[in-house]
Amino acid sequence: MQIQEKHFRLKNGTEAVIRCPREEDIQSTLDWLYQTACETEFILRYPEECDKYTYEGEKRLFETWNASDSECALLCLVDGRVAAMCQVSFGKNIKTRHRGSVAITVLKEFWGLGMGTRLMEEIIAVAGSKEGVLQLELDFVEGNSRARALYEKMGFRISGVRPNGIRLKNGTMLNEYSMILTLKASDKERSS
Repeated sequence: MQIQEKHFRLKNGTEAVIRCPREEDIQSTLDWLYQTACETEFILRYPEECDKYTYEGEKRLFETWNASDSECALLCLVDGRVAAMCQVSFGKNIKTRHRGSVAITVLKEFWGLGMGTRLMEEIIAVAGSKEGVLQLELDFVEGNSRARALYEKMGFRISGVRPNGIRLKNGTMLNEYSMILTLKASDKERSS
């Protein structure tokens, strides 16, 4: 699924671009995957687990996302470098077509500059334009107060908890929280 490229300014005045991934973004995406894994315990991968990501694998993934009618991935680029990514996957079966699963990650140097909010607005608009989608869902790890604040600002609410859903290398167990956003009729009308 693709969207039209959008330019905007971050809170610090830097220009950023939101668009779907292209082959030219692969190396920057691989670097982003590794760097985000190094920056926080709230990402579901450790840096050493990034070895599984390859140029060819990302190329196939980008092609799949861009050709799909049930998935959309958006990159946020600053000076041609991937600074953030947001992705939504919609249910494919009759019983789950009304749901979309969202994931977002922003490089630490861009936290607090409005990038996450803008990406979430775009992904919510994508969901609002998709026929039959009634809700978006996502998860966050206990202690990730920045992510939780963003999601709550966007209208998500906690819908459940997976006790001890995350186990860190040092043995620390963290809960994983599920959140849901019910799309309003106005969301559907706005995207028409």
